[in-house]
Amino acid sequence: MSLIPMFKQQKIEVLRLKIIRDFEMKRKSRLITMIHRQETFSFLGLPVSRYINIEDSEQILRAIRLTPDDMPIDLVLHTPGGLVLAAEQIAEALRKHPAKVTVFIPHYAMSGGTLIALAADEIVMDENAVAGPVDPQLGEYPAASILKVVEQKGPDKVEDKTLIMADIARKALAQVENTVVELLSDKMDLEKAREVAKLLSQGTWTHDYPISAQQLKELGLPVSTDLPREIYDLMDLYPQPQGRRPSVQYIPLPYGKNDLPK
Repeated sequence: MSLIPMFKQQKIEVLRLKIIRDFEMKRKSRLITMIHRQETFSFLGLPVSRYINIEDSEQILRAIRLTPDDMPIDLVLHTPGGLVLAAEQIAEALRKHPAKVTVFIPHYAMSGGTLIALAADEIVMDENAVAGPVDPQLGEYPAASILKVVEQKGPDKVEDKTLIMADIARKALAQVENTVVELLSDKMDLEKAREVAKLLSQGTWTHDYPISAQQLKELGLPVSTDLPREIYDLMDLYPQPQGRRPSVQYIPLPYGKNDLPK
């Protein structure tokens, strides 16, 4: 069995830790990363998507506990979302941290990732990065859409199972909306917080709708697009799985005007 992949992985891990530590020293903060890449299962070679789960919340809560109250926390988010319980745990723990909390989004932080970002004192995004709605999903269906079906057809024209789902959906929507209001209440007045919470949580858009940094700013959120170079360098050390033909390919070097053909 070749040891080269193992040594390569160890080298990448050392480089990650160096960037993390250098960034912490520069900002006098604790840097935490939550980066979900699609991974390949080693035996069958099948793609396995990763999401926010309880293990993630356990680790992040532990990192927060190990951080002094007067030390800022920086969190790098790259995630499609995941378990609402885990995302709410992380968001609430970040909200309670006394020192400044900054969330960095280099590419995307959707659904539960957006919920976590709302807890930050500052959200720093790449100018092309996106967040997303936080409306709850019940299985494969948006909670808001389940309620819409019952409203349009009438309660007497749908199955009992659908009525049960509608009851759960109503509770889920209220719970998430209340969570967002709580997360935003220290960043804007209560009326504005309720307005933004309703927009993000009540099925205004499809669940995968990309919300830009500019849109978040217009909603009154503390967003900037001055993403540090170190965050991009760190993301380069979380590559997509190897062993299959890449769907996107380019020469990974910055070009200047002198590199263009005459």
